[in-house]
Amino acid sequence: MNKKIIAQRARRKRRVSVNIHGTAQRPRVSIFRSNKYIYAQAIDDVASVTLVSADSRTIKSEKATKSEVAGLVGKALAEKMIKMKIKKALFDRGQYLYNGRVKTLAEGLREGGIIV
Repeated sequence: MNKKIIAQRARRKRRVSVNIHGTAQRPRVSIFRSNKYIYAQAIDDVASVTLVSADSRTIKSEKATKSEVAGLVGKALAEKMIKMKIKKALFDRGQYLYNGRVKTLAEGLREGGIIV
């Protein structure tokens, strides 16, 4: 990949994520989006620990689009967070724009009962 593109992505991630710090009561939900899968994890930045995570590799859905699967990942993560008695979170979109699969994942979190 081009060095300029990598530098732009790093700058964008730093700009977005610098002001977002999660705690145990309100963790940071960080996402990673590849061409094939999407991953999300709730992170406690104070203890530097991942509390729960979900990804699209574990979701078996025939004939579903990547956006639909991203919504299911958001709901699965919300379900795991509710089991840990976490009701609020900070959404860290990282280097990605808030549209498409990223937006659908955030909406899935909200549908699952998490205040984002």
